[in-house]
Amino acid sequence: MVQDYQPGESYAYPLLIKQLLKTALVQAPDQEIVYRDKLRYTYRDLENRIKRLASTLTQAGMTHGDTVAVFDYDSNRFLECFFAIPMMGCVMQMVNWRLSTRQLVYTINHAEAKLVIINSDFLPLINEIREHLVDVEKIIVIAENPSYPESSLEIYGDYDELLSEASPEYNFPDFDENTKATTFYTTGTTGDPKGVHFTHRQLVLHTLSLTIGLSSYETIGRFRSNDVYMPLTPMFHVHAWGIPYVATLLGAKQVYPGKYEPEVLLKLLATEGVSASHCVPTVLQMIVTSPAAKTVDLSNWKVIIGGSKLSAGQAKAANELGITVYTGYGMSETCPVISLSTPKTMMLDQMDDDDMLDIVVKTGLPIPLVEFEVVDVEGTPQAHDGMSVGEVVFRAPWLTNDYFKAPEKSSELWVNGWMHSGDVGHIDKHGYLQVTDRIKDVIKTGGEWISSLDLENCISKHPAVLESAAIGIPDTKWGERPLLIVKLKPEMAGAADQESLKGFMKEAAAEGVIPKYAVPDTIHVVEELPKTSVGKLNKRMMRTEFGRNE
Repeated sequence: MVQDYQPGESYAYPLLIKQLLKTALVQAPDQEIVYRDKLRYTYRDLENRIKRLASTLTQAGMTHGDTVAVFDYDSNRFLECFFAIPMMGCVMQMVNWRLSTRQLVYTINHAEAKLVIINSDFLPLINEIREHLVDVEKIIVIAENPSYPESSLEIYGDYDELLSEASPEYNFPDFDENTKATTFYTTGTTGDPKGVHFTHRQLVLHTLSLTIGLSSYETIGRFRSNDVYMPLTPMFHVHAWGIPYVATLLGAKQVYPGKYEPEVLLKLLATEGVSASHCVPTVLQMIVTSPAAKTVDLSNWKVIIGGSKLSAGQAKAANELGITVYTGYGMSETCPVISLSTPKTMMLDQMDDDDMLDIVVKTGLPIPLVEFEVVDVEGTPQAHDGMSVGEVVFRAPWLTNDYFKAPEKSSELWVNGWMHSGDVGHIDKHGYLQVTDRIKDVIKTGGEWISSLDLENCISKHPAVLESAAIGIPDTKWGERPLLIVKLKPEMAGAADQESLKGFMKEAAAEGVIPKYAVPDTIHVVEELPKTSVGKLNKRMMRTEFGRNE
């Protein structure tokens, strides 16, 4: 688009998401983007559809600063939303459809979403919460199947039909690079989910840094333009770790699997030549243990593992199938990737298989432009000796500045110019970070966070319960699972047992009070809950006692 400039006036180049698309359109305009076995098109088509989506949203009344919520599986449509919505100056809200109904209502209302783009599989969910949505005016339905349920919301139209009718001419404007581009909600602490948001500048800088970290160093697992990328982390999880932006910048072939089904994933891995992915350990385990895995050549597959700890056993099992795995680390507030556990170039020739396993399960080295330290309670950095522990703190030019409309929570996030993670760890002499624990009592299962306080609050509503404590215990499949320890009221002794208490929690999940995945597998009824000398619940003792017994 031609603009008028005064003689000698330079172009103030804003770091906007639209710039990430331009290189691919020059380098690889005919490269493929694939959705399951249903759709295949080129980067030229991607640009065309991005423009048509922006035209559609404009016609629907969306203007600069409005929020558009997106419910979908990992798909080409979500990729189109990754670009079109922020490129027109709107805000894309990535909705975690796994949240409880109460949390969904809160997050959509808190984000002030005016329009929802939703996969037809999730229409029953949106219908259930419709009467509680304050700002949503209409929805656009992605027809996953030819027929789908009706909606109590005004259906503006079918996604693909609207795009086919929309104008392919759309001039994405320049605007302030500090404009908010995306938002989503993290349930990593007690209370209501917190709104995390990123600007165009932050997302572009993260993309550039992550691209360098993934592709420039001579090490294992490099992600280059000739790789075939398939995300196995939901795209609502922090922009699928930001890697769709990296893949697009590089002009790599992209494959989107939709709903995660082992047979479909393995088929796509084989037929599309997928060579680069990322996922939580649970998904890796689901694929590795699938009988079909033995019939597929996985020797060209490189996988970044995050969300919960990659164990040496899981890494070894993957390696035995020829898969290259290593850890990526970050948190919602860091966009998320800030470290990768790849060996340094100078280490490669000196490492045997055991040495490699030790490295890939570490939290990792900082990617370019990231600083991290572990600090004591006074904020003093600890020695990089692999033993001195402290809270992990970060600096980078893309970390979220604050939580949306939550100044009191934001004040806990940033202290003395460092973002505080709530994780505890140490740094060794080579600069590798190893996270060892978490400060707060949050339970992480299969990449999803569960608030211990929410579980305790929920079970406390049972008429027989006097006291309770929720802890996370190790689980080979999910990383962690919640466990509840309950003391009954004296007059109600014998009135409740594990099964009746679990039934109570299941009913709460069915009512949307807690997510279904938060229902504990085990509930112990005890005479007394372990406490500290000052009367606080001693969860460290509980983890030692009950984690060992499980």
